[in-house]
Amino acid sequence: MVKNIIVDDLSKLRIICGANDRNISYIEILMGIEILTKGNTLFVEDEDVTKLALFEALVKKLEMLIINENQVISESEIFMEYQSIINSPELIDSLSEVNLFEDYNVISVNNKTIFAKSFNQSRFIKMMNDNQITFAIGPAGTGKTFLAIAFALSQITSGEKQKIILTRPVVEAGENLGFLPGTLSEKLSPYVRPLYDAMEWMLPPSIINKLEANGAIEVAPLAYMRGRSLHNSIIILDEAQNTTIEQMKMFLTRIGENSKSIITGDITQIDLPRGHRSGLVHANDILRDINGMDFVEFTSKDVVRAKIVQKIIDAYAKDYSNGQ
Repeated sequence: MVKNIIVDDLSKLRIICGANDRNISYIEILMGIEILTKGNTLFVEDEDVTKLALFEALVKKLEMLIINENQVISESEIFMEYQSIINSPELIDSLSEVNLFEDYNVISVNNKTIFAKSFNQSRFIKMMNDNQITFAIGPAGTGKTFLAIAFALSQITSGEKQKIILTRPVVEAGENLGFLPGTLSEKLSPYVRPLYDAMEWMLPPSIINKLEANGAIEVAPLAYMRGRSLHNSIIILDEAQNTTIEQMKMFLTRIGENSKSIITGDITQIDLPRGHRSGLVHANDILRDINGMDFVEFTSKDVVRAKIVQKIIDAYAKDYSNGQ
């Protein structure tokens, strides 16, 4: 079996390979594999699927070590990162299953290719393909919203679906939509900005504007979903931890023929008034056994932002646990 690993940043790839591919030679000896490089891609062939996944994990860890273009990665650093991987039973268990998700590591949008950067991201992509309703729960920076938007765009640009509907709860941190200044579009703008940031990474503004003008992209407050039946659509509910139980039920029952719903949220960042239970938490408790619906739970290990974000999330999680 051949595994190909793409390193988007060529300067990082050069650092990983080392001078005259010295690090590649060391990794070949360390892992008992043969590695070929071409362009920005590393190729490795082996019958042991876990070994291939270990190599991919090592490359990703080495990428995270690089903070400037003049950096040098030593053999001792490679060995330490390799040891940290093989000494993690949880990671080894997940790596043994990686081959189950090989076909779900990529989303293509407008000639751009988005690669899953963690095991759970691959699971999320598979679930969105396989299910009518998918929940993605986890901390900030794990790629939940970005992958949901990428999947939705891939569905409409390929003709699988006709429309993307983006929605979020609009009562956060004490703000109420009705009391904010401006038109409805202006009021919604700060709430949906993260969704548009993701779209603009994949599509030029001119195409996004055209899709909006044609009605292929719609943004609406969650309250405006009541009474609708949504067909041939991808419906994304972001920041779902801030829905009430009633709102979540209303949203989930809007789905129509040939539609998919993707719900994302972080249950550690709930802004609902005291005494209101999160609809996302409630759904996670009662809906897991329904066919056609699935849940993926991200952790700090899936964070793909700056490495410090993972440490911040872990620190807050530890403090929260100590306070219980």
